[in-house]
Amino acid sequence: MNKKILITGVAGFVGSHLAEFCLSVKDNVFGTVLARESLANLKGIEEKIKIFACDLSQKDEVLTVIKEVQPDIIFHLAAQSFPSISFQMPEKTLSANIFMALNIFEAVRELKIDSIIQVACSSDEYGLVKEDELPIKETNPLRPMSPYAVSKIVVDMLAFQYHQSYQMKTVITRAFNHTGPRANIQTVAPRFAQQIALIEAGKQGPIIKVGNLESFRDFSDVRDIVKAYYLAVEKCEYGTPYNIGSGQSYQIKEILDILLSFSSLEIKVEQDLSLMRSEKVAKIVCDFSKFNLATNWKPAIVIEETLKNLLDHYRNETTH
Repeated sequence: MNKKILITGVAGFVGSHLAEFCLSVKDNVFGTVLARESLANLKGIEEKIKIFACDLSQKDEVLTVIKEVQPDIIFHLAAQSFPSISFQMPEKTLSANIFMALNIFEAVRELKIDSIIQVACSSDEYGLVKEDELPIKETNPLRPMSPYAVSKIVVDMLAFQYHQSYQMKTVITRAFNHTGPRANIQTVAPRFAQQIALIEAGKQGPIIKVGNLESFRDFSDVRDIVKAYYLAVEKCEYGTPYNIGSGQSYQIKEILDILLSFSSLEIKVEQDLSLMRSEKVAKIVCDFSKFNLATNWKPAIVIEETLKNLLDHYRNETTH
């Protein structure tokens, strides 16, 4: 039987890829967006999705949507998801991220619906990771370093609490860095890719502006991540966290070099002090062995393919 899937933030970067995947396995897909939010990421599939304009911070609106859909699975992806922005808007980040999740849990509880609820939490929860703690397991201490990370810890704990208190079927995933087509330029790889595309189109001089290139991060392809999310709701234990990542750490300079290798132009790299952030954590590596044991998942898309697809996306955006 085709499942009824509700994706919050369906028009976002990850939400749009998850919608594509769910449609490919013949599920019935529903999604929430903010009023007047762009549906550009859903181009070609928007007519196959029933979309609700819903402010998830408003309990009544959430209750109305969930009552109508009666979802088998809720993928809760909607969030203020940028750590840098969370420093500028700590109150909004905390209130939005926490209350959106809480309203979903409460709606499912009040309506007595037997939905599985995946909450897309983050490796940012680990925060200040020590070198001897790599690769990072789910048991690692949480030492958050941004309001965003704190908000995700609260959501993580709420999912645990609602499972314990009400036997709710909550699935907690802590994804590490992921990128790919449609990724937001608030993040590092898309920021590089967009600049290269602009240079190639003659809309920017042949200099790419960069921040800190020295740190190492665990990168996956978004299309691998959404498959992981789908497997998580099918196979993972409820109320316990699972790390999802590639298990490989790439230096930011290496990410830039791979992207530059796809261009035939001579492009200079220039550090921009406004983009420089002091990185207190030099290296991040995911231990996803717990998730692999539960689901047999492992990443399938190599970093070169991910970055080539990302660059091609921004080339297409730049020329249209």
